[in-house]
Order: sequence, then structure tokens, then C-alpha cells
Amino acid sequence: MPELVFFSGTMDCGKSTLALQIEHNRSARGLAGMIFTRDDRAGEGKLSSRLGLVTDAVEVEDGMDLYAYLVDHLSRGRRADYVIADEAQFLAPDQIDQLARVVDDLGLDVYAFGITTDFRSKLFPGSQRLVELADRVEVLQVEALCWCGARATHNARTIGGEMVVEGAQVVVGDVNQADAVGYEVLCRRHHRRRMTAASARAAALSPDVLPVQPA
Repeated sequence: MPELVFFSGTMDCGKSTLALQIEHNRSARGLAGMIFTRDDRAGEGKLSSRLGLVTDAVEVEDGMDLYAYLVDHLSRGRRADYVIADEAQFLAPDQIDQLARVVDDLGLDVYAFGITTDFRSKLFPGSQRLVELADRVEVLQVEALCWCGARATHNARTIGGEMVVEGAQVVVGDVNQADAVGYEVLCRRHHRRRMTAASARAAALSPDVLPVQPA
């Protein structure tokens, strides 16, 4: 039976790499896939991984009907044996409904990849809808690590290495960036304390305060 599968994890845990691997394995067997993505780090219409792999994809726009797009694609005599949707957290809830309809009405497997929560530890609307509708939710087993060595469970947005908790939900960036806006994966403890690798390093380098000796 076709399925809607949601592969979830933090940033830097290999979601896009797995999406590219699934595409490679199926295309090597003569199957044709439809790849959707949104706001990929490599630019519009691309699915890329931090390992340097990249392939072309269909850029999803606001208001785009993914089910209608597939129906039109198939009605033109083109093939689509499965669907991959990367950066699925950026999709609107109704677009997730459309992917579920692709599974139910068109009989195609849909593999969606995305992070579950944003930099404030709040659910992305697209990810929430996937959790509600998916036949399976798979938490990726390649664990990203916090700077302290613990398993990373939260995504932090940073500006100049300092964690921020205000701002728009979607700001495109990448992990371990030293420029204005970047992202870092943290364990829950250090996310709660807003302690990034940069701030922890600064604290470690701060000189100890000398005890005051009485006159």
C-alpha cells in the first residue's frame, strides 16, 4: 500500500542526504520521481545536502496545489512513480493535505523530509500537519550533536554566534554560520540556557574574578 512517510529530525541530521539516497536508489531501478522542495540552501529549484550532493527539484510556491500539479504532470503522459518533498516544514498545512491525497487518490508513495520544530521549539504548521496525517513518522537515527557532545534535540537561530528567540519563523540559513543569521543544533539544556558554542567558548575564555583581599 502507498504511504505518506514523514522523516523528521533536527538540522544537520542528514534528512536531505537520505532524500537524495532514496531518489538515487529508485531512479537506478528505472523509476521516475517527482521532487518538491522549498527554500533549499542551494537556491531555488534545488535539493541539496551538506555533503555536496544536489539535484533539480520543483520549487513550491505559496498557494501551489501539489495534487493538481501531479495530476497535470501525469495527464501530459509523463511519469511519476513516487514523490519526495524536502524542507516539508515550510509547506502550508493544506499542501500537506494535498500530499496525502496524492497517496490516497493517485496511489503514489510520498516521502516528506523536514524538521519538526523551529528555533523557538514551536511546531512548524507543515510539520504539525504531517504528524497528524502521516502513515509513519520516522525519526532519523543519524544523531546530530550539541557542542557539549550530547544528542541535539533543538534548533537554535543565532546572530553573530548568539542565540535569538525572536523573529520570523522562516529565515533561510544554515548550521555553523558565522555571518549575520545562522543556525546551531543544541541539546535541550543548552537551548533552554541559550548557550551556543560561541557563548560557551567566550565564557570559558573569560578570566576568573580574583578574590578581594581585605586591607
